Amino acid sequence: MKRLLPFSLLAASFVFATSAQAASLLNVSYDVMRDFYKGYNTAFQKHWQAEGNKPVTIQMSHGGSSKQARAVIDGLPADVITMNMATDINALAEHGKLIPEDWATRLPNHSAPFTSATVFIVRKGNPKALKDWPDLLKDGVQVVVPNPKTSGNGRYTYLSAWGYVLQNGGDETKAKDFVGKLFKQAPVLDTGGRAATTTFIQNQIGDVLVTFENEAEMIAREFGRGGFEVVYPSVSAEAEPPVAVVDKVVDKKGTRAEAEAYLKYLWSEEGQRIAANNYLRPRDEKILAEFSDRFPKVTFLNVNKTFGDWPSIQKTHFNDGGVFDQIYGAQ
Repeated sequence: MKRLLPFSLLAASFVFATSAQAASLLNVSYDVMRDFYKGYNTAFQKHWQAEGNKPVTIQMSHGGSSKQARAVIDGLPADVITMNMATDINALAEHGKLIPEDWATRLPNHSAPFTSATVFIVRKGNPKALKDWPDLLKDGVQVVVPNPKTSGNGRYTYLSAWGYVLQNGGDETKAKDFVGKLFKQAPVLDTGGRAATTTFIQNQIGDVLVTFENEAEMIAREFGRGGFEVVYPSVSAEAEPPVAVVDKVVDKKGTRAEAEAYLKYLWSEEGQRIAANNYLRPRDEKILAEFSDRFPKVTFLNVNKTFGDWPSIQKTHFNDGGVFDQIYGAQ
């Protein structure tokens, strides 16, 4: 025991020194962002050290966005949270006061470093001729979409379809009926976008997968480009995926400087170019123009102008007993 003690102390001191040198960040994100953050994390780590800072390790957690937010509220120690809509970050302010209510003002573009469109992924040759939202209501068409209660991806699908009706002269009653019929076409509601992709691509369920445009590229990289086509509907709610430092966590861990730098670098030229390479629409107009061949012109609906602020949207449509529960429970 006496001979082992000095070695144990040496090992412990080595572990302590190593952990003191390398800060560790946990990024809790939604589940179609795996490929983007693989590239971005490496780029940020190189940039951070090039600035003369000590190395930083970055861990990722992916899942349905609302489930991820719930996990952070319940104690998952996220230094940063990178979601696909503001609702899930607002929840951290409302429950547990993990962040301030004005979190969205701390970074440019309401803390959303890029945007995305909702697209249809159809089987090769588009055998059901699915070109726009009304086509998804055809008899026999199975629509694969994640659950709007647990997935921002699903909520954007819901809002895009609702907005299509409003854009084409319909009222709220017609929109509610339209969206209700759309979700009746869903054979299953997965909890997140990546699970819905598995249902459609690997399990070969459904005629169309409704998802973000960057997920189409991820499918192509993983499964090949021969089995599907991408269709842009006439109207899409503009997805603005926001990011935030989780104040209570970084202040406890002493990682605020690293976490703030990590998110700020998303707006750098390199961060924006990595976004474009992963089919996320960069905020930098110059870089967006560089990649214009992969971003078709889309009629975007501004969510807040069309539906109100996110807390109101959440309360009206997606909270327990809201419009979605009314239309989906009526099946």
